[in-house]
Amino acid sequence: MSKREDLLKHFDRYREETERRVAEGIEKNRKGDAVLKVVDGNGRPVQGTRVKATLKKHAFLFGGNLYGLDQLETPEKNALYREKFKQVFNMATLPIYWNTLEPEQGKPRFAKDSPFIYRRPPVDLCLEYCDENGIRPKAHCLNYFYYDHYPTWCPRDTDTTEIRQLCEKRFAGLAARYKDRIPDWEVINETLGSYIEWDVVGQKKGGNVYADSAPPIFFEPDCIEWSFALAERHFPGNRLIINEDAASTFCDQRGNRSPYYMQIERALRSGARIDAIGLQDHLLFEKIGPKFHAILTDPRKLFAALDLYGEFGLPIQITEITLASFSDEAEDEEAQAELLKELYSLYFSHEAVEAVIYWDLADGYTPGAGPGEMDKGWNVYRGSLLRFDLSEKPAFKMLKHLVHEVWHTEESFAADENGCGGFRGFYGTYTLEIEANGKTVEREVAFTKNTAGEITVVL
Repeated sequence: MSKREDLLKHFDRYREETERRVAEGIEKNRKGDAVLKVVDGNGRPVQGTRVKATLKKHAFLFGGNLYGLDQLETPEKNALYREKFKQVFNMATLPIYWNTLEPEQGKPRFAKDSPFIYRRPPVDLCLEYCDENGIRPKAHCLNYFYYDHYPTWCPRDTDTTEIRQLCEKRFAGLAARYKDRIPDWEVINETLGSYIEWDVVGQKKGGNVYADSAPPIFFEPDCIEWSFALAERHFPGNRLIINEDAASTFCDQRGNRSPYYMQIERALRSGARIDAIGLQDHLLFEKIGPKFHAILTDPRKLFAALDLYGEFGLPIQITEITLASFSDEAEDEEAQAELLKELYSLYFSHEAVEAVIYWDLADGYTPGAGPGEMDKGWNVYRGSLLRFDLSEKPAFKMLKHLVHEVWHTEESFAADENGCGGFRGFYGTYTLEIEANGKTVEREVAFTKNTAGEITVVL
């Protein structure tokens, strides 16, 4: 069986029903009928106008982690990374892991000129890039209950009073500096994941190591509810997100008895304010094994998981997605691109999903290895959208094609005598070219699922 046949056997098996649900979902959930009214400065309708509406930026969030920003070996590579990122992403995940954000107590690495740590660009640098390019930032994450992500100076004893106080200080410091600039905050990450160590070919090196890897606060019964209460106190106007790995979300399908479902349900019943649900989808086949691989490439099972977590009535984010190609061979890269097309189309179509966030833009700069160490860590999976030299893989071209060509709107219409007209298009920000009285002017408008009534455009 070829790589393509293996990856897409379930999509091929359920091709007709999947394509029907995807097409219907995209038309229903990602598009709408925009009604515009063109008026002059006095509010009077402008007659005889022609309007060309072009989608500038999707309302749907196509994201990536920004961990490679200014992290590469040469200025030329760094400039190219900056250019490629903004070509396909309108959302960026920023690293706020405690151990690398505050390696020395009381000296957080916020500023652009902070000491260099690989794959951990300073928050100020990331925000500057996001502001310059109209990219929505998201922070990952406030509480990640593993020693690997805790500073070495944090206490490790069983009395959790001090660590709670330190967490509150961390939340307060981040909120004071960034709550008005970063709208989305992941509060909790991977409290169910097995956190098993793997070698580069995907063989398990150890069993479940929670007891040795997590601080005592992780085992306290209220750690999740307490984390969300703390986040709500310091980030009252921000969106708070819970996040979990693929093994515990898509791959553990026991309906409302699934552990992640019950965790969310309990937290909500306890009064936790959860604003969005994160599901990961790292499709690294040799790592997760054939059973998980079969689930994560089965459209029926993926839809079932999205439908299940959609029952909460909260938006879903595919917070981390990686699709391995495993080699630089053309056939493998093409298979990666075709799988990306199928998965992104499925996620884009689902009513509850608001974001899909790719994990690492370029091969050779992924977790667990140094730059260019292609036989170590996640570099071995070749799971990114660009090659190590930052040339475009077919997967990058596919995503760009979907975002800017397939799921794109460019419509023209003539307004009536009341200055009214409209079009059907994808939700997002539009550039309007308006011809009126022998002149052409440009305006920008937002058209979203929540847009009600006419959009008034003033010349």
